[in-house]
Amino acid sequence: MQSASTPPSGDSAPLTLPEQTAEYQPRAGSFRFWFADHRWEWSPEIYRMHGYEPGEIEPTTELLLAHKHPEDREHVAEAIARSENQGEPFSSRHRFIDTHGVEHSVMVVADQVLDDQGHPIGTAGFYIDLSDTIADAGQEAVGRRLPEIVETRAVIEQAKGVLMRMYRITSAQAFSVLTWRSQETNVKLRDLAEQLITELPTLPPPEPATVSQFDHILLTLHERIPAKDLQA
Repeated sequence: MQSASTPPSGDSAPLTLPEQTAEYQPRAGSFRFWFADHRWEWSPEIYRMHGYEPGEIEPTTELLLAHKHPEDREHVAEAIARSENQGEPFSSRHRFIDTHGVEHSVMVVADQVLDDQGHPIGTAGFYIDLSDTIADAGQEAVGRRLPEIVETRAVIEQAKGVLMRMYRITSAQAFSVLTWRSQETNVKLRDLAEQLITELPTLPPPEPATVSQFDHILLTLHERIPAKDLQA
Protein backbone atom coordinates (compact mmCIF):
# COMPACT_ATOMS: atom_id res chain seq x y z
CA MET A 1 0.00 0.00 0.00
CA GLN A 2 1.12 3.54 -0.65
CA SER A 3 0.37 6.33 1.78
CA ALA A 4 -0.12 10.06 1.53
CA SER A 5 0.72 12.19 4.55
CA THR A 6 -1.27 15.17 3.21
CA PRO A 7 -4.26 15.44 0.90
CA PRO A 8 -3.14 15.46 -2.75
CA SER A 9 -3.04 18.78 -4.53
CA GLY A 10 -2.60 19.92 -8.10
CA ASP A 11 1.11 20.37 -7.36
CA SER A 12 1.73 16.76 -6.41
CA ALA A 13 4.62 15.44 -8.46
CA PRO A 14 3.71 12.47 -10.65
CA LEU A 15 5.67 9.26 -10.45
CA THR A 16 8.48 9.30 -12.98
CA LEU A 17 10.59 6.74 -14.76
CA PRO A 18 14.17 7.10 -15.99
CA GLU A 19 14.55 9.71 -18.74
CA GLN A 20 14.29 8.30 -22.26
CA THR A 21 15.43 9.63 -25.61
CA ALA A 22 12.93 11.21 -28.00
CA GLU A 23 13.13 8.18 -30.30
CA TYR A 24 12.44 5.70 -27.53
CA GLN A 25 8.97 4.19 -27.45
CA PRO A 26 8.16 3.82 -23.74
CA ARG A 27 7.22 0.39 -22.50
CA ALA A 28 6.17 1.43 -19.01
CA GLY A 29 4.77 4.58 -17.45
CA SER A 30 3.30 5.57 -14.10
CA PHE A 31 0.01 7.16 -13.06
CA ARG A 32 -2.01 8.31 -10.08
CA PHE A 33 -5.78 8.58 -9.81
CA TRP A 34 -7.34 10.54 -6.95
CA PHE A 35 -10.84 9.43 -5.98
CA ALA A 36 -12.15 12.69 -4.46
CA ASP A 37 -11.87 14.85 -7.57
CA HIS A 38 -11.56 12.06 -10.17
CA ARG A 39 -8.15 13.45 -11.15
CA TRP A 40 -5.55 11.54 -13.16
CA GLU A 41 -1.82 12.22 -13.19
CA TRP A 42 0.32 10.72 -15.95
CA SER A 43 4.07 10.38 -16.22
CA PRO A 44 5.62 11.59 -19.52
CA GLU A 45 5.81 7.96 -20.69
CA ILE A 46 2.04 7.46 -20.56
CA TYR A 47 1.44 10.68 -22.49
CA ARG A 48 3.78 9.39 -25.19
CA MET A 49 2.20 5.92 -25.18
CA HIS A 50 -1.08 7.60 -26.10
CA GLY A 51 0.56 9.78 -28.75
CA TYR A 52 0.67 13.07 -26.82
CA GLU A 53 3.49 15.29 -25.68
CA PRO A 54 3.74 15.48 -21.86
CA GLY A 55 1.26 18.04 -20.58
CA GLU A 56 -0.35 18.51 -24.00
CA ILE A 57 -3.77 17.47 -22.73
CA GLU A 58 -5.38 16.95 -19.34
CA PRO A 59 -5.95 13.24 -18.71
CA THR A 60 -9.54 12.53 -17.71
CA THR A 61 -11.62 9.40 -17.34
CA GLU A 62 -13.52 10.36 -20.49
CA LEU A 63 -10.28 10.71 -22.45
CA LEU A 64 -8.98 7.38 -21.16
CA LEU A 65 -12.14 5.57 -22.18
CA ALA A 66 -12.19 7.26 -25.59
CA HIS A 67 -8.77 5.72 -26.31
CA LYS A 68 -9.74 2.20 -25.20
CA HIS A 69 -10.36 -0.49 -27.76
CA PRO A 70 -14.14 -0.73 -28.31
CA GLU A 71 -14.17 -4.35 -27.14
CA ASP A 72 -12.35 -3.45 -23.90
CA ARG A 73 -13.93 -0.09 -23.08
CA GLU A 74 -16.77 -1.45 -20.94
CA HIS A 75 -14.64 -3.59 -18.63
CA VAL A 76 -12.11 -0.75 -18.19
CA ALA A 77 -14.96 1.60 -17.28
CA GLU A 78 -16.13 -0.96 -14.72
CA ALA A 79 -12.62 -1.23 -13.25
CA ILE A 80 -12.41 2.56 -12.87
CA ALA A 81 -15.86 2.64 -11.26
CA ARG A 82 -14.83 -0.05 -8.76
CA SER A 83 -11.77 2.00 -7.88
CA GLU A 84 -13.87 5.07 -7.17
CA ASN A 85 -16.76 3.35 -5.41
CA GLN A 86 -14.91 0.68 -3.44
CA GLY A 87 -11.43 2.15 -3.07
CA GLU A 88 -9.84 -0.64 -5.09
CA PRO A 89 -6.62 -0.28 -7.07
CA PHE A 90 -7.12 0.34 -10.79
CA SER A 91 -5.71 -2.85 -12.30
CA SER A 92 -6.58 -4.11 -15.75
CA ARG A 93 -5.44 -5.87 -18.90
CA HIS A 94 -6.73 -4.15 -22.02
CA ARG A 95 -5.99 -2.52 -25.37
CA PHE A 96 -6.01 1.15 -26.32
CA ILE A 97 -5.56 3.09 -29.57
CA ASP A 98 -3.08 5.97 -29.63
CA THR A 99 -3.50 9.19 -31.61
CA HIS A 100 -1.70 7.60 -34.59
CA GLY A 101 -4.15 4.69 -34.73
CA VAL A 102 -1.65 2.19 -33.30
CA GLU A 103 -3.11 -0.46 -31.00
CA HIS A 104 -1.33 -1.10 -27.69
CA SER A 105 -1.90 -4.11 -25.44
CA VAL A 106 -1.19 -3.08 -21.86
CA MET A 107 -1.24 -4.49 -18.37
CA VAL A 108 -2.02 -2.04 -15.57
CA VAL A 109 -0.70 -2.97 -12.13
CA ALA A 110 -1.56 -0.69 -9.22
CA ASP A 111 -1.95 -0.34 -5.47
CA GLN A 112 -4.02 1.82 -3.15
CA VAL A 113 -2.90 5.26 -1.95
CA LEU A 114 -3.89 5.67 1.71
CA ASP A 115 -4.26 8.71 3.94
CA ASP A 116 -2.87 8.96 7.49
CA GLN A 117 -5.87 7.05 8.85
CA GLY A 118 -5.40 4.19 6.39
CA HIS A 119 -8.36 5.12 4.19
CA PRO A 120 -7.99 4.72 0.42
CA ILE A 121 -7.87 8.10 -1.30
CA GLY A 122 -6.47 7.03 -4.66
CA THR A 123 -4.68 4.43 -6.68
CA ALA A 124 -1.19 4.55 -8.20
CA GLY A 125 0.73 2.20 -10.42
CA PHE A 126 2.12 1.49 -13.86
CA TYR A 127 1.02 0.87 -17.43
CA ILE A 128 3.17 -1.88 -18.97
CA ASP A 129 3.08 -2.09 -22.77
CA LEU A 130 2.88 -5.75 -23.80
CA SER A 131 2.95 -4.95 -27.52
CA ASP A 132 5.85 -5.97 -29.76
CA THR A 133 7.88 -2.99 -28.55
CA ILE A 134 8.29 -4.49 -25.10
CA ALA A 135 10.01 -7.58 -26.49
CA ASP A 136 12.41 -5.43 -28.52
CA ALA A 137 13.18 -3.19 -25.57
CA GLY A 138 13.93 -6.21 -23.40
CA GLN A 139 16.53 -7.80 -25.66
CA GLU A 140 19.42 -5.64 -24.48
CA ALA A 141 18.57 -6.33 -20.86
CA VAL A 142 18.41 -10.06 -21.61
CA GLY A 143 21.94 -9.96 -23.04
CA ARG A 144 23.33 -8.09 -20.05
CA ARG A 145 21.74 -10.48 -17.58
CA LEU A 146 22.32 -13.76 -19.41
CA PRO A 147 24.88 -15.22 -16.94
CA GLU A 148 22.54 -14.49 -14.04
CA ILE A 149 19.58 -15.94 -15.92
CA VAL A 150 21.36 -19.20 -16.71
CA GLU A 151 22.50 -19.59 -13.11
CA THR A 152 19.06 -19.01 -11.63
CA ARG A 153 16.80 -20.33 -14.37
CA ALA A 154 14.60 -22.43 -12.08
CA VAL A 155 13.35 -19.69 -9.77
CA ILE A 156 12.92 -17.24 -12.67
CA GLU A 157 10.88 -19.81 -14.59
CA GLN A 158 8.70 -20.30 -11.50
CA ALA A 159 8.16 -16.56 -11.18
CA LYS A 160 7.36 -16.31 -14.90
CA GLY A 161 4.77 -19.06 -14.49
CA VAL A 162 3.09 -17.15 -11.67
CA LEU A 163 2.89 -13.95 -13.74
CA MET A 164 1.62 -15.85 -16.77
CA ARG A 165 -1.22 -17.34 -14.75
CA MET A 166 -2.13 -14.22 -12.79
CA TYR A 167 -2.09 -11.79 -15.71
CA ARG A 168 -2.81 -14.19 -18.61
CA ILE A 169 0.34 -13.13 -20.47
CA THR A 170 2.93 -15.05 -22.51
CA SER A 171 6.26 -16.37 -21.29
CA ALA A 172 8.16 -13.61 -23.11
CA GLN A 173 5.86 -10.94 -21.69
CA ALA A 174 6.26 -12.35 -18.17
CA PHE A 175 10.03 -12.22 -18.50
CA SER A 176 9.83 -8.63 -19.78
CA VAL A 177 7.74 -7.65 -16.75
CA LEU A 178 10.33 -9.15 -14.39
CA THR A 179 13.15 -7.45 -16.28
CA TRP A 180 11.33 -4.12 -16.15
CA ARG A 181 10.81 -4.38 -12.38
CA SER A 182 14.48 -5.32 -11.95
CA GLN A 183 15.59 -2.24 -13.88
CA GLU A 184 13.04 0.03 -12.23
CA THR A 185 13.94 -1.01 -8.67
CA ASN A 186 17.65 -1.69 -9.25
CA VAL A 187 17.21 -5.14 -7.71
CA LYS A 188 18.62 -8.31 -9.25
CA LEU A 189 16.18 -10.29 -11.34
CA ARG A 190 16.95 -13.43 -9.37
CA ASP A 191 16.23 -11.70 -6.04
CA LEU A 192 12.89 -10.37 -7.27
CA ALA A 193 11.90 -13.82 -8.55
CA GLU A 194 12.90 -15.49 -5.27
CA GLN A 195 10.96 -12.93 -3.23
CA LEU A 196 7.87 -13.38 -5.39
CA ILE A 197 7.94 -17.15 -4.85
CA THR A 198 8.57 -16.64 -1.12
CA GLU A 199 5.49 -14.44 -0.75
CA LEU A 200 3.10 -16.62 -2.77
CA PRO A 201 1.79 -18.40 0.36
CA THR A 202 0.42 -15.06 1.61
CA LEU A 203 -2.18 -15.08 -1.18
CA PRO A 204 -5.62 -16.49 -0.39
CA PRO A 205 -6.19 -20.04 -1.61
CA PRO A 206 -8.05 -20.52 -4.90
CA GLU A 207 -11.78 -21.11 -4.86
CA PRO A 208 -12.81 -24.80 -4.56
CA ALA A 209 -14.37 -24.67 -8.03
CA THR A 210 -11.04 -23.57 -9.51
CA VAL A 211 -9.19 -26.40 -7.76
CA SER A 212 -11.81 -28.87 -8.96
CA GLN A 213 -11.43 -27.73 -12.55
CA PHE A 214 -7.65 -27.96 -12.30
CA ASP A 215 -7.93 -31.47 -10.85
CA HIS A 216 -9.95 -32.50 -13.88
CA ILE A 217 -7.40 -31.00 -16.27
CA LEU A 218 -4.50 -32.72 -14.50
CA LEU A 219 -6.17 -36.13 -14.46
CA THR A 220 -7.22 -36.00 -18.12
CA LEU A 221 -4.17 -34.37 -19.74
CA HIS A 222 -3.13 -37.64 -21.41
CA GLU A 223 -6.42 -37.82 -23.27
CA ARG A 224 -5.68 -34.63 -25.21
CA ILE A 225 -2.05 -35.27 -26.18
CA PRO A 226 -1.74 -36.13 -29.91
CA ALA A 227 -0.89 -39.79 -30.47
CA LYS A 228 2.41 -38.98 -32.20
CA ASP A 229 3.65 -37.24 -29.03
CA LEU A 230 2.95 -40.33 -26.94
CA GLN A 231 5.29 -42.54 -28.95
CA ALA A 232 8.58 -43.34 -27.20
